[in-house]
Amino acid sequence: MNWHHSGFNIYCGPAISPGERGGLEKLAQYIIRAPLSQERLIYIPSSAVPDGLARVIYKGKNSNVRESFTALDWLARLVTHIPNKGEQLVRYYGYYSNKSRGMRKKTDIDIETPTPVDSDITKKELRRNWARLIQKIYQTDPLLCPKCSGHMRIISIIEDLAIVKKILIHLNLCGDEKP
Repeated sequence: MNWHHSGFNIYCGPAISPGERGGLEKLAQYIIRAPLSQERLIYIPSSAVPDGLARVIYKGKNSNVRESFTALDWLARLVTHIPNKGEQLVRYYGYYSNKSRGMRKKTDIDIETPTPVDSDITKKELRRNWARLIQKIYQTDPLLCPKCSGHMRIISIIEDLAIVKKILIHLNLCGDEKP
């Protein structure tokens, strides 16, 4: 694996330089935005409800409207957003549509690929950056050992399936059944 992926970008606005903190934070918030927020969910266990049915109360994002569901009704509403097998969720319009790409290819406009923005951040700083961003967003340090609270560091990435399987078997974490 010698190939270094330079990444990709689908943002058509002005480029965000690596030193532009405000722009990077907005981009990170956009990327991690989930379809629903746990902060707006309130779970009421069945023991706390007179009818014995667990409830989920969901508060709207920009309103004070609250909806109450039984736990099963909430799950039923939630699973309707899971796509069917083979259903395409990403649709390309405008610049990225097949028609636009085909027209650009015919006129040879699409031959030039934009070069990535050069960064003055070293690879070592970049490696530390991902952990800092995760810590900033989720308020948890991904490099903090859950057992001893010591600081961990990545020493290698194992991609060989046979070695990964040996390690998992040694740690009694390997299930023989396939998902």
